[in-house]
Amino acid sequence: MEKRTILAIVLSVLVLVIYSYFFQPRPAQRQPVPDTRVDTKSETTEVRKPVFPLQLTAPEGTAGEDIIVETDLYKAVLTTQGAIIKSWELKNYKDKDGMSVSLLKQPKTIPPLAIFFEGTNRGLPQKLLYETNTNKLTLTGKGEAVGEINLSYNQGGMFIRKKLIFYNNDYKVALSLETDNTPVYSLAVGTDFGVFDKKDTTHKGPVILIDSNRNEFDEKLKEQKYFTGNIYWIAQEDKYFTAAIVPFTPVLGASVWKEGDTAEIALRLNSKKQDFLLYAGPKEYDRLKALNVKLEHIIDFGWFSIVAMPLFWVLKFFYKFIGNYGWAIVLLTIIIRIPFIPLMNKSQKTMKKMQDLQPRMAEVKEKHKKDPQKMQKELMELYKKHKVNPMGGCLPMLLQIPVFIALYNVLLKAIELRGAPFMLWIEDLSAKDPYYVLPIVMGITMVVQQKMTPSTMDPAQAKIMMFLPIIFTFMFLTFPSGLVLYWLINNIFGIVQQFYVNKKVKVKSEK
Repeated sequence: MEKRTILAIVLSVLVLVIYSYFFQPRPAQRQPVPDTRVDTKSETTEVRKPVFPLQLTAPEGTAGEDIIVETDLYKAVLTTQGAIIKSWELKNYKDKDGMSVSLLKQPKTIPPLAIFFEGTNRGLPQKLLYETNTNKLTLTGKGEAVGEINLSYNQGGMFIRKKLIFYNNDYKVALSLETDNTPVYSLAVGTDFGVFDKKDTTHKGPVILIDSNRNEFDEKLKEQKYFTGNIYWIAQEDKYFTAAIVPFTPVLGASVWKEGDTAEIALRLNSKKQDFLLYAGPKEYDRLKALNVKLEHIIDFGWFSIVAMPLFWVLKFFYKFIGNYGWAIVLLTIIIRIPFIPLMNKSQKTMKKMQDLQPRMAEVKEKHKKDPQKMQKELMELYKKHKVNPMGGCLPMLLQIPVFIALYNVLLKAIELRGAPFMLWIEDLSAKDPYYVLPIVMGITMVVQQKMTPSTMDPAQAKIMMFLPIIFTFMFLTFPSGLVLYWLINNIFGIVQQFYVNKKVKVKSEK
């Protein structure tokens, strides 16, 4: 029985930790999300042929004029050449050097908000010089809360206008795009716009919510893909940040393709007025939810998100009262362990009984080693006589797997933990322990727990299992401190529970 239990633990944890953390496989589609928004399916409209040749106002080598936008939350730079975004820095989030997080890094294959034609003259719109109503927009402190930038091009028989409305206390931007006498074109999120950490192992790249299914892509994309239907949004993302475009008016569809060494995503549009919402900032669930455009689904807590979301809410609830995410994790770990106490107690008692039965089981196996059917029959009679369920030790472990995976994803992906301190040397729960104290102590608690747990393994198996805490310790050395803290507290709780059960069983056996 002990062998089965250990296998259940090893398989569940190793599959989760190694496969999920280091490889992060993603299914093409996620579970459907409720459909509450108006349909934005494509409308069949007449595509007017543009007048060519078009006259350029930007001779080769001519640079556009920069437009500075500054709010309390971010600083952005746009340019009149192509009417695109050049830089976007978040003031409230810092990198490891203490600099503002940049959601837009050089060089850019396709700049954010770039439009490009399908077919010939693909890159023409990015070369055009637009007229602007201002070259600076400041929305900070007690100043204006809302500001507008208009960028327009109207020459050579072609008209393009982009209107952007910025808000001081939000990462959203209202975007209107109006064109005339252009072919079918696309509006791109931009190469890696919204991707801050390209070295992280979680998903990085394009993502789309369409017909209530979440689809992800990365640089391994082999061929261009086209989508039609109810497109809620397109985006580029990494673990903590995103840049997304939400269409409010019907679109022809969306496409994702390989551009250089990365993947790009864009909306396919027609010659008419289009309205959008642009969001470029952190994956803060409450902020995204408040937009009411389903953008909160950009936060992916994995297969067990139905379990992860309540855990996430409880974690934030505890934080409101405690003011420390480290202690919130400790409290949450204890709370979610409580419902499993009866099952774990029963499991541990079963394992203890199995340990006591080990000599009898060995006799049966030796006696009927040439007759497996007879051996199995007598073992089952032995279990029945002593009221032991051989699966009783595994079931509680299996039932905890969804909860563990869900909490694992919450602690791994919640931006609320980014830069959140715990105590003493743990200054960032999303980063590894700089001195490796937590993972080493965690490994020690695994050894203690292993020693206290009743075992039915032979000496050779027991020696092999002794390496398990060492393996786990090395794996956890680079894990976020929040995850290691959860595992450590879970182990300590398990040790206390095992001590109680062992003591209770011992007293009962002495009577």
